Amino acid sequence: MTSRSIAGFTVQRLCDGVFEASTEALLHPGGAAPRSKAAERYPGGRMPLDVNAFALRLSGGITLVDAGGGPALGTGFGRIRPALAGMGIRPEDVEAVCLTHLHSDHAGGLFDEDRACFPRATVMVPAAELAFFTDPAARERTHPDRRSGFRMAAALTSAYDGRIRALPEGPVVPGLDCVALPGHTPGHAGYRLGEGAGALLLWGDVVHLPELQVADPDLGLVYDFDPALAAETRRSLLARCAGEQWIVAGGHTGFGRVTSGGDGFAFEPLP
Repeated sequence: MTSRSIAGFTVQRLCDGVFEASTEALLHPGGAAPRSKAAERYPGGRMPLDVNAFALRLSGGITLVDAGGGPALGTGFGRIRPALAGMGIRPEDVEAVCLTHLHSDHAGGLFDEDRACFPRATVMVPAAELAFFTDPAARERTHPDRRSGFRMAAALTSAYDGRIRALPEGPVVPGLDCVALPGHTPGHAGYRLGEGAGALLLWGDVVHLPELQVADPDLGLVYDFDPALAAETRRSLLARCAGEQWIVAGGHTGFGRVTSGGDGFAFEPLP
């Protein structure tokens, strides 16, 4: 666990486990050469990705941003619930869960098998994400390999019936804003805590590999629903993060800052 005080709030990073992605998952519009160059960073062909969620102590109580994958994601996952217990936070103490998107490594931790893990929580989903993944026509248009979000939406609707809120872009609660960041999924979003320099942006899966993708925003992974849009979002967001001097963290990245220079952008982890 890593804790920081941001904009007057305490933010705890929780790691649910570590997923090892294959370097075969790398994508680049420039073809094989930039993909191979990126893969050289991982001689074993496996890219370890932390699976993170964040606990925020807001005025209304405990809010989670994402929930990890939970035990259903496999051996070595499901660490968030014990971590919360170690902080003295019971499942019924969680008032809200703000999802960045509906992939299983971000939303799977909401469930005890097919039941709600957090019995009092309102689950907040970006409105565009919820609309897409609950649309039967959109499901039929989507390749079967890309349909996990539809299954997650159905599970969420069943377990949290009456406690799901579609979030438009903008304020969620005082001090916390939803920021649309489409591409990784159709309605993917991040959450900004605070304003101005020193604010924290939890950017979800805009970036999976900060040392590589911040320097080369065109580098993507096969998990991106729309790789071209994901790269466009990543590039524009990096410029904004550097210009606004925001602290950033995400589903697979720790706390850091984005800096800009003559050669582009760089990611500087915070100690």
